[in-house]
Amino acid sequence: MKLTKSDTSLCEKDALQDMLDSEKALMSLYTTALYEGSGKNVRKSFSDNLMAVAQNQYTLFQQMSSRGYYEAAPAKKDMIDQANDMFKKQQKSLSSAKSAGGN
Repeated sequence: MKLTKSDTSLCEKDALQDMLDSEKALMSLYTTALYEGSGKNVRKSFSDNLMAVAQNQYTLFQQMSSRGYYEAAPAKKDMIDQANDMFKKQQKSLSSAKSAGGN
């Protein structure tokens, strides 16, 4: 069976989703490259690229959101409070471990 261009074309929503997924994957790769990079210049380049990709990802998210393709549910206050509590406990635990290790 031979596929034609119309058989393989993405609709707008799918094309935007594909681009968003690609930007997210690039962000992950640049993040890994950034903390693995050993030279100041290469780390700066990775950091700059990461920020550019992050901006592209946000722009795509805004475009999808404005078209009704990507709806982020607002976080409820109790969910935000629970997340803050969890991170504060983790931070306190890490601070305690660091203090105990430094003595």
